[in-house]
Amino acid sequence: MNDGDISVLIVEDDEVTALNLSLSLKKFGYVNIDTCSDIQTAKEHLTKSKKNLVIVDISLQESEDGIELAHYIKQNFDMPFIFLTSYSDDNIIENAKHTEPYGYIVKPFNPESLHATIQIALFKYKSEINDKLTQSYFNANDSLTRLLYENREDDAPIVKFGDGRYHFDITLNETFFDNEKIKLTKKENLFLKLLVAHLGKVITFAKATEHVWPESGATENNVRTLVWRLRNKLKTDVIKNASGIGYYIEP
Repeated sequence: MNDGDISVLIVEDDEVTALNLSLSLKKFGYVNIDTCSDIQTAKEHLTKSKKNLVIVDISLQESEDGIELAHYIKQNFDMPFIFLTSYSDDNIIENAKHTEPYGYIVKPFNPESLHATIQIALFKYKSEINDKLTQSYFNANDSLTRLLYENREDDAPIVKFGDGRYHFDITLNETFFDNEKIKLTKKENLFLKLLVAHLGKVITFAKATEHVWPESGATENNVRTLVWRLRNKLKTDVIKNASGIGYYIEP
């Protein structure tokens, strides 16, 4: 994401500081900037338009309203925020820490430091999102592995399907037909594994896109195309349609 595409909300009740922040951001190429001076207006801004980052003064209206706003952001929105402060009071900093901000900017601020703090905050946030997606993916696959073991007919780490001519090898994470491996792409393998783990149950388009494309917003057409390719590689027509809902493999 280019700096010009980053949407920033500045919550600062001192007009001069707010103006300096805005001008400093524009100097580094940020153009989507909104400012407000109180917590209520900030909440309205956040509800109406999506922001990539919020810069909030800890001591709005000479109180700790900035910390209250930070708690509100954390509870209601998935976005990073940075504290702006001129205080070194240990109690205020301690209270601020519990909101888990993505950085601090100390007044009077340096434009270069401001830019660097924003970039680090956005990078940290993106890394956290990627970590969550990765963890979600592995959790989903752990669940699938348990289901696959439950579908075994004996103690061997395989699940048979398609009149017994197909089998999915759980340890190798591969599909075989008459003991010959079928070469599949990563996404094809993910989808087939999902079907085999849920033999006899319909995998909806929504569940398929969530599992096979966790990192992006795939559509039903992506699933249909994937199934078309997969059917061309399988030796028999084992993937059945559940009209308008999804697909399944008979147990």
